[in-house]
Amino acid sequence: MANGQYRKDISPGVEVDIVLKQDQRTGKTTNGIVKDILTKSPQHPHGIKVRLENGNVGRVKNIIQ
Repeated sequence: MANGQYRKDISPGVEVDIVLKQDQRTGKTTNGIVKDILTKSPQHPHGIKVRLENGNVGRVKNIIQ
C-alpha cells in the first residue's frame, strides 16, 4: 500500500483513503474512487489532493489498489 505523496502513483479509477479538510485534526480517513487529480505538482508532502467520484475532496493518505 503506497502513501499518496506522488502524483505518478494515482490515477482516476484507483481506490484510495483520503483525509477531508474537516478531518485533518483527527486524521480520520474516507475511502473512495478517484475521479480527478487536483494537485498539479509531481509530489506533495501532505498527499496529493483528489476529488472522489462522490464529490469529496481531500489529500490521499493510502492507495488501496
